[in-house]
Amino acid sequence: MQLAMLDLNEIRRDPSRIKSALAKRGLDVDFEELLAGDEEYRRSQIRLEQARAERKKISARVSEMRRSAQPDENLVDQLRGQSQTLGEQIAELEKRAEALGASRQEILDGLPNIPDDDVPAGGKEANKVVRGSGEPPQPGFDALDHVTLAENLGLVDYKRGVKLGGNGSWIYTGVGAQLEWALLNYFVQTHIHDGYTFILPPHLLTGEAGYAAGQFPKFVEDVYVVESDEQGAPSKFLLPTSETALVSIHRDEILREDDLPLKYFAYSPCYRKEIGGYRTHERGTLRGHQFDKVEMFQVTTAEQSDAALEELLGKAEALVQGLGLHYRISLLAAGDTSASMAKTYDVEAWIPSIGQYLEVSSVSNSRAYQARRAKIRYRRADGTLSFAHTLNASGLATSRLLPAIIEQNQQADGSVVVPHVLRAWVTERIGPNPK
Repeated sequence: MQLAMLDLNEIRRDPSRIKSALAKRGLDVDFEELLAGDEEYRRSQIRLEQARAERKKISARVSEMRRSAQPDENLVDQLRGQSQTLGEQIAELEKRAEALGASRQEILDGLPNIPDDDVPAGGKEANKVVRGSGEPPQPGFDALDHVTLAENLGLVDYKRGVKLGGNGSWIYTGVGAQLEWALLNYFVQTHIHDGYTFILPPHLLTGEAGYAAGQFPKFVEDVYVVESDEQGAPSKFLLPTSETALVSIHRDEILREDDLPLKYFAYSPCYRKEIGGYRTHERGTLRGHQFDKVEMFQVTTAEQSDAALEELLGKAEALVQGLGLHYRISLLAAGDTSASMAKTYDVEAWIPSIGQYLEVSSVSNSRAYQARRAKIRYRRADGTLSFAHTLNASGLATSRLLPAIIEQNQQADGSVVVPHVLRAWVTERIGPNPK
């Protein structure tokens, strides 16, 4: 049996509390079916163990009689008959227990994480801005949008990108490609300096990795499945984010408390099915099927978890500040928080042409939710085992940063000033080079 992503013991002890917590996500969860099935499953397990114990006793008695000088063959045959009957009962009890366990697990698999107490109830409309860099700047001239700027400056080829990959694809060209790579270099150098271990994960992941991260079974439609097993479940898929890989690095492991926290970061392209429409408010590179991202990740003890979240948020914010971007940080409401996460902050960059802040980093604490699915535990000093906590943060995603950088740093002559932190890899100013 897999372990529940929510603590089943907590649901047994206080289902009303868990129900109230999930209601913050807009969910009305009735645990009656789960608890009834759980009780029947436990009763079936007791009956199964009793039948196995009785059969073991009979087998021992038969063996003992066989060793005697004059065994009672009639009694031996009678006991063997009883053992055969018990064997048939055990087979039926095993099937029953397996079916009850699978039904219970299916319900548990569909339950999202419990939001932290300070997470607001409701959906996106209830998100709370916690801090930022003040009022959006005004350029003082007729500014261009990022799509026009990128085309004028030869940074992105949208049309040929669609020709190669279809809608939701683009090609970084020339200085645009240099700018993309400069961002990645900036992130990598910062995280190495901060003591994080650099990981380059495989882009093809197993179904177990998808389950551990909380992607499967509920959100399988969001990813590109490459292979499926005989039951139709995904067995290989393209990673939607490096987090999905990083969660499973220590899957099925028992860690030492003294080794925690473990701090990783990874670079990978991210592959996702959902995109915005072409020439909508999320046109250009704001949303696509493939984009680059550096992801930060920590495995911690329960006691280290809150401090780790603040550290990751501070690192993501510092990266945006280093780029000189106007931004804000929002605490997401429960209904806008990913199903696997207990608490999420979004770091959002200002996109002047659409008059909106868009997320460039999502900073989240899963608490023990993913670790339960991945069976990641640590041994405390007293010898007891506890589930680890897992946390992740974009550090950062690039596809929305390029629009933010070129729009916020454009000049009246059509050129763009490059942030100081990127000038080791790209020119100080781009353009103008109109078509």
